Amino acid sequence: MFDPVQLRSFLAVAQTGGFTRAAQRLGLRQSTVSQHVRRLEEATGRRLFHRDTHTVQLTAEGEAMLGFARSILAAHGQAAAYFADTPVRGRVRFGASEDFVLTELPQLLRTFRRGHPEVDLELTVGRSALLYEQLADSRLDLVLGKRLLDRPADGTGPGPGYPADRLVWRDRLVWIGAEDYRPEPGRPVPLIVYPPPSLTRSRALDTLDRAGRPWHIACTSASLSGVRAAALAGLGVVAHAQCMIPPGLRVLPPQFGLPDLGATEFVLSTGRTTARGPAAALADAILAGGDHLQRLGGPLWGGGG
Repeated sequence: MFDPVQLRSFLAVAQTGGFTRAAQRLGLRQSTVSQHVRRLEEATGRRLFHRDTHTVQLTAEGEAMLGFARSILAAHGQAAAYFADTPVRGRVRFGASEDFVLTELPQLLRTFRRGHPEVDLELTVGRSALLYEQLADSRLDLVLGKRLLDRPADGTGPGPGYPADRLVWRDRLVWIGAEDYRPEPGRPVPLIVYPPPSLTRSRALDTLDRAGRPWHIACTSASLSGVRAAALAGLGVVAHAQCMIPPGLRVLPPQFGLPDLGATEFVLSTGRTTARGPAAALADAILAGGDHLQRLGGPLWGGGG
């Protein structure tokens, strides 16, 4: 009843928050993506998106279709793999940012392995900046990580950008801390950070410097668990993606006066090469389940088409 091509366009719009970004991800014209969604709405007899000049948001019917689309596309991919003359086989070295440890990524990878038993999946979990270095050195084939949307004044990069990168979703960076954390008036901002290279560390320090806010590093940890433990202990504040805040921590309110950290985006990158074979299959599986990775299920950040 529902065309998988139309469902892929619908899913891309829902995950990226706009028709233009969905078209860029799929390698299609924006008008083609719009046509796919319009035909899907005609097939369902329901409106799937609320649209205005700034935002694209799912309707209640669109939220329902989101689950159906994932299931239909997953079944379609499994059937195609089952009946293919040459099943996907080989090795894929996959790097995932530690941001995804507490999301649905483990279950998504489990489903991928069941559907592609001939693929040897090697997983590396770490900070995005380090994963991109390994990707550039050809030590990884595919990376799911974050990158910043603009270049900070200190010259540190926003994260690599390659023509073949595929956007999963956009999000805001926010200041988070313990539930009972309160800043000390007149004192430098205590920071909990990853060691360099770290995209969020660079953004936090640069943002505070540009705002003229004194700061000091209260804790440095190479792991998300260490960062979370320090924040739970009330040692300081953390710059973090809004949709994946670790349990026990919260977004700090505006009255604390901390400067805006801007935005980030999560992308799938194969570096300067084009994804093929097992890397392409894994990338497609992650994109199909991209909204599942947003553990808190918050709204997508960003404007419309």
